[in-house]
Amino acid sequence: MQYELYVDSLFLINFVMNLYLLLLVNRSTLRTATRGRLLLGAVAGGVCGMLPFLLPGPILLKGGLTAVVGTVGMLFISFPVKGFRMFLRLLEKLLLYSFCMGGALLFLIRSIPQLRSFLTGIFGILGAGGLTFLFLAHLRERKVHEDSICRAELICGDERLQIMALVDSGNSLIEPISGKPVCIVTEPILIGLRKALPPGCRAIPYHSIGKQRGILEGYLLPELVLDIDGIRKSFAHVYIAASPQGISESKEAEAESIKMIVNPMLLSEQKKGGPHKRQNERIYDTESSFTG
Repeated sequence: MQYELYVDSLFLINFVMNLYLLLLVNRSTLRTATRGRLLLGAVAGGVCGMLPFLLPGPILLKGGLTAVVGTVGMLFISFPVKGFRMFLRLLEKLLLYSFCMGGALLFLIRSIPQLRSFLTGIFGILGAGGLTFLFLAHLRERKVHEDSICRAELICGDERLQIMALVDSGNSLIEPISGKPVCIVTEPILIGLRKALPPGCRAIPYHSIGKQRGILEGYLLPELVLDIDGIRKSFAHVYIAASPQGISESKEAEAESIKMIVNPMLLSEQKKGGPHKRQNERIYDTESSFTG
């Protein structure tokens, strides 16, 4: 029996489906990949998907080897893998979303036999994959790193301070002029960093439930690195402020070790113009080095 293989169709299917998977993994891991690297990773996966049909040898052996090489290659090309733990985390996410994508396609084919011929074609596969991608992305957006404990590294010049932090959906503080999210630290942490921080501060109004309104002094931290389940990402120019009431009133040892409350807006990529745009962006803003 002979089969006709259209290389362009096979590459297109592999490329688009791999791109769906990489986008889902990226949304689940602090969005550490850029769009360019995601596209290159999907291209590499599409090329590896065609190799079993082009190379000589047993089809099972070729398929297994190219699948492993393609999967590892996609992850290393798309994401800045900084350790074995991060690689395992990315691989776990990729396999999970691959299982969901393939399971959804098989479910549709078996549930709607009238559309089997369409769903097994190029447009049916890409369409069903797109719908599955939108569904999984919607589920992911409803749970964006809420109430998760992570490690934080505060970097200011030669000063590096590592502390435990909590990503808390209850922290919605923003700096009113730039619209940047504000992270809360304990007073000893801010006092220890204040000498190394850039001069000047911002007045940040706040209001907590059951407590009076007030003003916090916000300082611009040059760099903040977060490590959540082995996934590391660096954030530049992050506002931090000290809470006058402390971080947590819990008596648990885990709560007492938390020295920082991370604003979850910091972990979200700008969508629909970003959470808050700068109200009046000027060259001589108070964050600019030209400010006198």
